[in-house]
Amino acid sequence: TQVGLLAAELITLGVFAAVALIRVYAGDAPAGSVKPALEWFNPGGIGSATALTTGVLLAVFIYWGWDTTVTVNEETEDSAETPGRAAIVSVFVLVFTYVIVTVAAIAFGGPDRLANDDSGDVLGLLANDVFGSALLGKILIIAVLSSAAASCQTTILPTARTALSMARAKALPAKLGEVNPQYMTPAFATWVMGAVSVAWYVGLTLVSENMLFDAIAALGLMIAFYYGITGYACAVYYRRELLKSARNFFFIGVAPVLGALMLTAVFIKSCFDLSDPANSSSGTSWLGVGPPLVIGLGFLLMGVVLMIVWRIGGHPEFFGRRPEVADPALVARSPAGGS
Repeated sequence: TQVGLLAAELITLGVFAAVALIRVYAGDAPAGSVKPALEWFNPGGIGSATALTTGVLLAVFIYWGWDTTVTVNEETEDSAETPGRAAIVSVFVLVFTYVIVTVAAIAFGGPDRLANDDSGDVLGLLANDVFGSALLGKILIIAVLSSAAASCQTTILPTARTALSMARAKALPAKLGEVNPQYMTPAFATWVMGAVSVAWYVGLTLVSENMLFDAIAALGLMIAFYYGITGYACAVYYRRELLKSARNFFFIGVAPVLGALMLTAVFIKSCFDLSDPANSSSGTSWLGVGPPLVIGLGFLLMGVVLMIVWRIGGHPEFFGRRPEVADPALVARSPAGGS
């Protein structure tokens, strides 16, 4: 079912992009349409560093979920290789899909029309015009809705399994480590993370749509933080393997650290930018700074507080663990380590 839905979504988006671009180049697009230009892909053409970091932070949020396959490795056939390969493939699929659909939408709709649209639904705005049919336009919307359902999964799946892993490591209450005996998936953690996600989204939506957008910016800030930490941790965990081959040095050393440094820079710059309430969607001030910064740093600090509370409560099984290093035997059996 999931494979079928994914194929239908990608095919529908691909057809949308192809038809839109064909009509643009054929001169059959509405007034205001523009032909794609290489300048669109030039980061130097962005007006300011603030605009660049804002875009990167949004991109981090949009791409969040590409690593879901890694979190379900214990539930996957050939768990040593399949999840990692799937994660890499998903990166390329996501990048290609986002780029081609975005380029097609901007080219067909035109920058001015899209900039002046307040619906927040670009595909819904352009679907009927691109296909010239309300029925085909609705098919595109259905594809987007199914994609939204998949996004819900990529929110719950990794967080539930992260909670499971932390509970098994004694970093969270044992209840979160319960596994469904029939499906062999996280039981209690899935319900908790699903309920929290629904409550968070519905609550913010009821308060204000602008507040929801501020929360998205805050979430991007938190994602940049933990992705950055993961990059540093990768190099540290595999530190004894880095100099064994050029491939190891680049793929599990240089590349993760470079990514981590970039995300760290984005995180720091975004903190300064989001401190200005004018850079928030709501335009309001919380504690003298923008709401996204308060939400993002607030949750990070809450994590520190909870960790301290957990430490005060004992739990030597977790806090007494020694720093870990990658098992050379496992690295040798991996595709990268074996070359």
